[in-house]
Amino acid sequence: MASLLDEILFETAGQGPPPSKDFYQFCITQKELIWRWWKISVRTEFRGTAPGEIKMFHHDFLNDSKMQEQLAAVFGTRILEYTLALCQGHFDYLERLPDRLLLKILSYMSSQDIGCLSQTSERFKKICNSEEIWKQTVMVHCDMITEDMEMLAKAMGWKNIFFKFYYKQEHGNMACPAEEEDEANTASP
Repeated sequence: MASLLDEILFETAGQGPPPSKDFYQFCITQKELIWRWWKISVRTEFRGTAPGEIKMFHHDFLNDSKMQEQLAAVFGTRILEYTLALCQGHFDYLERLPDRLLLKILSYMSSQDIGCLSQTSERFKKICNSEEIWKQTVMVHCDMITEDMEMLAKAMGWKNIFFKFYYKQEHGNMACPAEEEDEANTASP
């Protein structure tokens, strides 16, 4: 199954924590980790410093606590934990699927499951709140999309159309969590 993955499993870049201005890039491939840095300083002794690079195999990184500390200091503990999991062979295949395929999978899920999935990561939050998935969800509940519905969706959004017109039909008259949240937001001064 790992053969289905891209060569690069994860890549990120950013500036080191203050007061450092150094820039870092971190990349995990199927076989190794690549750590690159560029020294950024106004001090004359650091001018013209060449960029640095360290490459190491996954098993070497798992045994290198100093490198793990450096990664956590620059990119945080969540990136460190994710890196450790990747180095141990724990790949998140669902997170790596293309958006079109994820949208197709989501079209078979209930609105409650879509809501739960949207809370798992920023990527799923974006996909689960996309107009496309909610248009698909509305299409499941009605035979065809009319021009009036299209115009209403442009004004309200497909997610709002689903919760205003179809959610109550599907779940009786109980209020939906999204609707309660909207009412609470509009009621507060």
